[in-house]
Amino acid sequence: MVSPAAVHVIGSDAEAIDVAAGLSARLAGGAAERDLGRRLPDAELAELAASGLLGITVPRAHGGPGVSTRTLCAVIRLLSSGDGSIGQIPQNHFFCLDAVRESGGAGQLAFFYRLVLQGARFGNALINTRQPDGPAGSTTIEPDPEGGYLITGAKSYATGALSADWVPVAATDADDRVHTVFIPRDAPGLVVVDDWDGFGQRTTASGSAILGAVHADADWVIPTWKSFEYPNTFRAFTQLIHAAIDIGIAEGALRAAAGYLNSYARSQPGGGAEPAREDPVVIHHFGELTVLVRSARALLEQAADVVDEARAGLAEPGLAPEAAARWEAEANVAMAAARAHADRVTVQAASEWFELAGASAARRPLGLDRYWRDVRTHTLHDPRRKRVSEVGDYSLNDVFPQRGWGRARAGRPAPAG
Repeated sequence: MVSPAAVHVIGSDAEAIDVAAGLSARLAGGAAERDLGRRLPDAELAELAASGLLGITVPRAHGGPGVSTRTLCAVIRLLSSGDGSIGQIPQNHFFCLDAVRESGGAGQLAFFYRLVLQGARFGNALINTRQPDGPAGSTTIEPDPEGGYLITGAKSYATGALSADWVPVAATDADDRVHTVFIPRDAPGLVVVDDWDGFGQRTTASGSAILGAVHADADWVIPTWKSFEYPNTFRAFTQLIHAAIDIGIAEGALRAAAGYLNSYARSQPGGGAEPAREDPVVIHHFGELTVLVRSARALLEQAADVVDEARAGLAEPGLAPEAAARWEAEANVAMAAARAHADRVTVQAASEWFELAGASAARRPLGLDRYWRDVRTHTLHDPRRKRVSEVGDYSLNDVFPQRGWGRARAGRPAPAG
């Protein structure tokens, strides 16, 4: 953990965006080299923690700026445009911090918010290891005879856990209820393995975590299962961040593409003699790709505003259950639409611009392929078809999307017949 004295506390939405823009530019300078050599970004993550960006969702009542969801998405988008791997790592940090906001007690809020404002970074160990035919097991939480709890199991895709200060773990109790358990990175029995070998997002260190009866204090256990039982914005807020990552990577790809095409003296072999940047075909195609990415960004920002509107609406006293469920559904549908659109157009943009440049742009030392590899890998996070179906079922049949991680369903069921 960085020294708390070295951590800046951001004071406003505007400052958060300014800090993220500056950090993004610095990250971009070494992103290709880190990707080529798979050099994990320890120094860069320390700079991220010291910047204060990890604390921007802490409410003002607890000393943070309490930025809007639109601002958080802008910050993640900017970081991802500089380095897609570094942009992805804080997603789980903010996911787990929102789990505390949604289901933590007053003492837990004060404790974890203070940690974050001092520069602590949360990794994750949320996904149980799986085999091609289904889950390979579950991670359990049970009382420790000596006090607190014991956590046992194995996780995959533990993004950010390798170098985090705390590793939040999703664990299921004897009543099949899910808890988020915050465990110090150096806790005895916790082993994080650097075995991620994906062709994209190479420096996220999204490896495995093994927990052999790891002790957790009672105050470190968040009853996340409670958020499955009432309308809320937890799913919409935390999942929307993924769209921001993808859009940021695509924006970085188009920025790099523009730099490459502007330096290219001729258009494609067999084309005209004019520079590539003056070729009408190049200009038109590049414009089409830019329109797609800008539309994804606009949909992201609109969805972020819906999430904040829903959060405010759900906080209204005396809100009727049907109205609360509707607010949650609107937030989830807005998130699903933004993610579905971003999934498709960001992969397209990061890939198709190469058609304007030719084979020379594919040279390995340039590292321009990393944008496609990163966004293609990250958009596999969960199925696009599921999000499109949620939007369609809500729009056509007024069926509300699922709540949480699929253990409960919000709103009215599908109509009979």
